Amino acid sequence: MRHSRSSTTPISRRQLLAASGALALTAACGSNTGRGGGAGGGPALGHWYHQYGEAGTEEAVRRYAAAYGKARVNVQWRPGNYDQQTAAALLTENGPDVFEGGPTLDQILGGQVADLTGLLEGVRDDFHPAVLAPKTYQGKVYGIPQVIDTQLLYYRRSLLDKAGVRPPGTLDELIDAAKALTTEDVKGLFLGNDGGAGVLGATPLRAAGLEPVTADGEVGFDDPRAAKTLGKLHRFHADDSLLLGAPTDWSDPSAFVQGLTAMQWTGLWALPRIQRALGDDVGVLPFPKDGPQGGPSVPVGAYGAAVSAHSGHIDAAKAYVKWLWVERTDFQEDFALSYGFHIPARISLARKAAKLAKGAAADAVRFTTDHGYAQPLLWTEKSRTAYQDALSRIITDGADPDAQLRAVIATTKAELKRVRS
Repeated sequence: MRHSRSSTTPISRRQLLAASGALALTAACGSNTGRGGGAGGGPALGHWYHQYGEAGTEEAVRRYAAAYGKARVNVQWRPGNYDQQTAAALLTENGPDVFEGGPTLDQILGGQVADLTGLLEGVRDDFHPAVLAPKTYQGKVYGIPQVIDTQLLYYRRSLLDKAGVRPPGTLDELIDAAKALTTEDVKGLFLGNDGGAGVLGATPLRAAGLEPVTADGEVGFDDPRAAKTLGKLHRFHADDSLLLGAPTDWSDPSAFVQGLTAMQWTGLWALPRIQRALGDDVGVLPFPKDGPQGGPSVPVGAYGAAVSAHSGHIDAAKAYVKWLWVERTDFQEDFALSYGFHIPARISLARKAAKLAKGAAADAVRFTTDHGYAQPLLWTEKSRTAYQDALSRIITDGADPDAQLRAVIATTKAELKRVRS
């Protein structure tokens, strides 16, 4: 289940018209948005999911919905630009009652989503804080986490042993390892075909002990350590140790499985396929720390279940969400581990899941528990885009990190001012 990132930028009129057209097409085809009567006299609820890539997921969520006895739940499986469709639908009276989403900061500030804090009474501490935090604003929860998606550094044990390289524990060691592991036929590291700017995001900042946005809502990387750490990432290019132009991008493990690279940054979802191909010749690591104030960094995220504030059945929608994503732990474990490969959002479920109990999977759970972080809710789409563009220039072109970050800091400050006004 590779979840697309939700935008925190207000939707434009052009985007709204495009997505509204998709909504109109859905209505014309007879799909039920959830407005109307349900089975047994209860309401009908519309529940939107984005289109997952794993076989069996759609059938599973329809089975969950059919098992709910207090309302008729009409599942819609939404292909295409799901975030855009949802953002447009939430501005109307014809959107879903329940939907997968961040939700975004603008949706929260715009009063488009319902407060779900009460659904977690007595169990809030059992949800991993890293995935709950970006669904929480001013202490109130607006989305119930469904799973944890995480990214890790995979490495071939045999190739490291042959080169006399230890699994890297610092960013400098990772740079040296990538260079040492590079041969005529194999590159040392694959971070995606763009060199890593798209997937790494704020992970290197966290490795330096910094944040994109602090807990009190200030820019968290206006610090010399940020430029120092990001500047090191260009060394992968300078050393010619990065695999570029692979047949598939970072989210797919084909390059790693086919022996094109000794190390690859990819998702936990890739672990079963990698182990089927390579057996025990695989280890996983967090992104390594940089500097004495830094620490290992493991990015986590995933959609949560949210309720539209425009729903005509808010109480019924909340009750359904609580039943599915709080009470039915059997469905939650099934959703996380039977179709893709993910960590349940509930700490208690992750601890007892047999598929996560040993080997690299157990290491992944431990690293996520100890070092997991999610991009803060206040780290808006505009700020992220400015940062990613700057990171691309730093990594690929060797652009001056101080100069690049000054512009990103200015953008982030403006965005923080915007969302507070």
